[in-house]
Amino acid sequence: MKRNAIILAAGKGTRMRSKLYKVLHKVCGKTMVEHVVGQLEKADIENIITIVGFGAEKVEEVVGNRTKFALQNEQLGTGHAVMQAKDLLANEDGETIVVSGDTPLFTADTFKKLFEYHEQRHAAATILTSVAPDPTGYGRIVRNDVGIVERIVEQKDATPEEQAIHEINTGVYCFDNKKLFAALKNINNDNAQGEYYLTDVIEILKNEQEIVTAYKMSDFDESMGVNDRVALARANKIMRKRINTKLMESGVTMLDPETTYIDDGVQIGQDTVIEGGVVIKGKTTIGNECYISAHSRIEDSTIHDGVTITSSTLQEAEMHDGSDIGPNSHLRPAAEIGKNVHIGNFCEVKKAFIGEGTKVGHLTYIGNATLGKDINVGCGVVFVNYDGKNKHHTNVGDHAFIGSNSNLVAPVNLAANAFVAAGSTITDNVEEYDMAIARARQVNKENYAKKLPW
Repeated sequence: MKRNAIILAAGKGTRMRSKLYKVLHKVCGKTMVEHVVGQLEKADIENIITIVGFGAEKVEEVVGNRTKFALQNEQLGTGHAVMQAKDLLANEDGETIVVSGDTPLFTADTFKKLFEYHEQRHAAATILTSVAPDPTGYGRIVRNDVGIVERIVEQKDATPEEQAIHEINTGVYCFDNKKLFAALKNINNDNAQGEYYLTDVIEILKNEQEIVTAYKMSDFDESMGVNDRVALARANKIMRKRINTKLMESGVTMLDPETTYIDDGVQIGQDTVIEGGVVIKGKTTIGNECYISAHSRIEDSTIHDGVTITSSTLQEAEMHDGSDIGPNSHLRPAAEIGKNVHIGNFCEVKKAFIGEGTKVGHLTYIGNATLGKDINVGCGVVFVNYDGKNKHHTNVGDHAFIGSNSNLVAPVNLAANAFVAAGSTITDNVEEYDMAIARARQVNKENYAKKLPW
């Protein structure tokens, strides 16, 4: 049976109080609509159509070719939104799931179970429901005396008795595709909102003696829609707990998971330990047996095995096996740290490769450079890479020694085993085994201190 999906993503989301289109707000690193698309893809649904309206171009840019798109110029309700997919979907066979683009917590497993339940009962429509502790704002599921679904009543149209019902409509449906579009022709906007409700399709199918069922999911949190910043924060918290639990079950230790913030899609190996206050974002991969200490921030970076990161920031960087950094250091984009390299405290590295076994102790800036193996970089060294207009490159050979408080003014090359005396400003190349001294000789003025006004 062919499986289709329609994502409703045309609403403006005025309650978000934002210039950003609602479904493009992020939950744990991904936009809400990306979460929905991703879970539908995992549920083996290949034919996905996203209904867009306000901000359509930005949604299409984010989702790309993962879905087809249909435009809803006027937001006249959920039923009207689904009608916009008519040209792309109305003649297709199979089953169609309808889901909102602002419900980022639904899982592929729930979608699969909904399809299976729907197909097993040969239903024309199946409503995904849940039991809400507080059903205010949700459409209520009205059943008859034997538990068969009779209709869905929206909050504003519900009687006091109906408002007391706690089984709610999650806004997700599974339909026989052709019966869905046939029923849509008969809906109207005779309701408190003056909109075309998709829920009216349920009553139409019931009146036609079609089978309408409801699958009750166990985890109410999955069904949460995000309409404002408060709900967005709650969705992030639920998603973060889900991500952290999965990682801990796979062998990652988190000392304080409630204060550990990890984006969806981050990969972390076994026996890695993460302290509280750590933020790991984007397309980051962390290997086995690493240690990430409190208040580190890692974004779009690759961390190999046995790496220690102490209260430091990494952006689009790579650290190889056994290397370490921190505390309070910063790897900026295109920084690559080789095996067993030590980057100490208050260092910054950008667009530079540092070879195996090299030590960069503290208070140092390395930018636009290539460093070989087993180099010692002293305290306060600056790779001077910018002339005010262009960036220039510095090369340092294996086993070189760069004394403290030295400046290497690019472009410049230091050969293997070169030695730079502390306090030097190097502007010319240094050959192998040479020692470069670029500072004035010390002169002591006898008894001069007595003349000072102390």
